[in-house]
Amino acid sequence: MIRAAGAILICLGAAGLGWEMAFLWRERLNLLVALRQLIYYLKGEILYGHGTLAEALLQSGRKAGGPLGGMFERAAERMELRDGTPFPQIWRSEADKLVSLPLLSGDWERLKALGDSLGYLDLAMQERTLLLYLEQLDESISYLKEHKREKCRLYVSLGIMGGLFLTITFL
Repeated sequence: MIRAAGAILICLGAAGLGWEMAFLWRERLNLLVALRQLIYYLKGEILYGHGTLAEALLQSGRKAGGPLGGMFERAAERMELRDGTPFPQIWRSEADKLVSLPLLSGDWERLKALGDSLGYLDLAMQERTLLLYLEQLDESISYLKEHKREKCRLYVSLGIMGGLFLTITFL
């Protein structure tokens, strides 16, 4: 009886791990899509709003909402304090607060690098920087969308098969 319960728990745990990996794939895709929309908002605020970077970040963050929008809002609020902290440092520290989100290290590095080149350039250079970042986001999003079905099925299948393999091995 205890062996059967252990076998069931192993199978369920491994299947749950597969479901979790598939969920993280979908969640990463949703976050990158939300980030792309947020960057479009920021681009519009910078190019057409003609306000300061802090105002553009604040407006973009409010429009988008969510954890990424909150990051933009907090960065804008810290910029408004005018305590002498450089913007790239503010941007990186606010991005570091969101490391619990299911993004890969490459996603985080590109997002942090974006903060290094915002705010110091003229409008045309800022637009090109944002367009380059949007292009990188679009590549990541298209890869995730293209492989979503097969990867999610693979994660769930491997979780179930791994659980069965461990159960057979331990029995």
